Amino acid sequence: MSSRALRKLHGNDDLVTMVTEEHEEDKEDDYVQDGKNVFNPFDVLNEDAGDDILEDKGDEPDVPETDTVVVKHKSETAKKRKKKKKKSNKALLGSNKENCDEDEIDASLREVNELLGETPVYKTDPDNTDKEATWQMRALLNVEHKHLNPENEMKRIFGSQVVQAEQSRRRDRGRGRQVRHRATWLTKPKDSWPPIGKFGISMSNEGNGRFNFEHSKEYQRVEFLFYDAVESFNPQNIMNILNGHPYHIDCLIQLSEICRMGEDVQMATELIERALYCFELNFHPLFSMTSGNCRLDYRRPENRAFFLALFRHILFVGQKGCYKTSLEFCKLILSLDPDNDPLAILLMVDFYALRCEQFSFLIRMYHEWEAHKNLSQLPNFAMSIPLAMYHEAMQQKSSLEHADKMLQNSLLAFPGLLMPLLEKCSITPDKEVSSHMFFGTETQLSQPDALKQLVALYAGRCWHCWKAADVMTWLECNVRQVITRVSQGEPLAEEYRNKAKVRYKGTPRNVYRHIILSEIKDATASMPPVSNIGNHD
Repeated sequence: MSSRALRKLHGNDDLVTMVTEEHEEDKEDDYVQDGKNVFNPFDVLNEDAGDDILEDKGDEPDVPETDTVVVKHKSETAKKRKKKKKKSNKALLGSNKENCDEDEIDASLREVNELLGETPVYKTDPDNTDKEATWQMRALLNVEHKHLNPENEMKRIFGSQVVQAEQSRRRDRGRGRQVRHRATWLTKPKDSWPPIGKFGISMSNEGNGRFNFEHSKEYQRVEFLFYDAVESFNPQNIMNILNGHPYHIDCLIQLSEICRMGEDVQMATELIERALYCFELNFHPLFSMTSGNCRLDYRRPENRAFFLALFRHILFVGQKGCYKTSLEFCKLILSLDPDNDPLAILLMVDFYALRCEQFSFLIRMYHEWEAHKNLSQLPNFAMSIPLAMYHEAMQQKSSLEHADKMLQNSLLAFPGLLMPLLEKCSITPDKEVSSHMFFGTETQLSQPDALKQLVALYAGRCWHCWKAADVMTWLECNVRQVITRVSQGEPLAEEYRNKAKVRYKGTPRNVYRHIILSEIKDATASMPPVSNIGNHD
């Protein structure tokens, strides 16, 4: 602290006498204490200023008793040397203290272990596919709020002026009794929606990042009325329930399905958005959609409607051409239960990633999830990954060697996929391909039923991604390479054929749910009649 600051605190006269007395004491203590520092009361105010005063040694001349005081300091080298000593001493003291603390902690732990036994150390086993997804896998499922709004993507595609004009036109058309709603991330609530209050849905935190929706007794009573209305096969009964309970989730989802079948897509979309709005208002404060760490169990009946509403919303948003938004919602559903994937979102995530040109995301997902999910055994990933590699190589102007190799291996593993894909693209193959036994009709008929469903699902959904002229030329070249390899006795062809007979013996339940909800005609036509799988299973 400077002398001017000290004068302000103590006055000039007090400062002179105080500093004079201190320096006289310093001179006497220098001979007795051999360089030890003297306590300075100004250290309490400012440690740095105190260091400057404490560093004055006996080398200084006697201070005369006059009205002015001249305080001389040591050289800069002496100060640096002394500060280094102080720092080293502090470091030694700190390290010794930490070692003592660690020794005490280790000793206490050893005593506890002797009494209770050694505590097991759990290590991550990369080969255990039943465990939760790893941190790298969860990183792929992080969702950004701004990408959940399809209007943001439409503004990038069509321009903000076009989107705003359409919004103002809808507002003018829907004028009347309007209610201001709270803003949410999943949907943008409309002013024409009825007011929302407490309607019996809440979310509980089960711990370890697991949450569950819960229904009140009043909501359960309305739920039984809904079941009776569904069994009556009269949509008017469902509408009567909605008139009294405008935010009953199952009624909104079921009526949305009825509107979609009646080709009223706008009303069907709005009803699903209203259901999502209702869910989000009742999220637990710790439930996060963007972290990828929160889990919902599909087996719990109260949670299923949330999965179904998100799935329907993905389809409606995708029909608008907002593929990036659909991809974000796919990541959201997948993050709720990545190990079980109850709605088989992995069968559609590649389509939206290709359509919104997120090639690096899809390739990264394949490499990081292959060991955990065996994605190469799904026809959609086996064909979409080399296609993403092709587009990425064309953008970077790099070699197509890896894309060619993987596409050829995929065609060897799933030869029955080529002809349905070409048929959907309105491409007639030449006689060399159509007449070859490896890609012929016999191969398609000999496929297991479960594999036929996956092939039909991929061809019916992703044929748009293969229709481009350059992609079709690239596919044709690799098909001819596969024919050459098979004619030369490629051993992989027989190996893949034997593995397919073992792997695709039956269709998993989540795949059935996905096919039913997707409603792709080619896939549903190949399904056997299943009476016990419905919208609420």
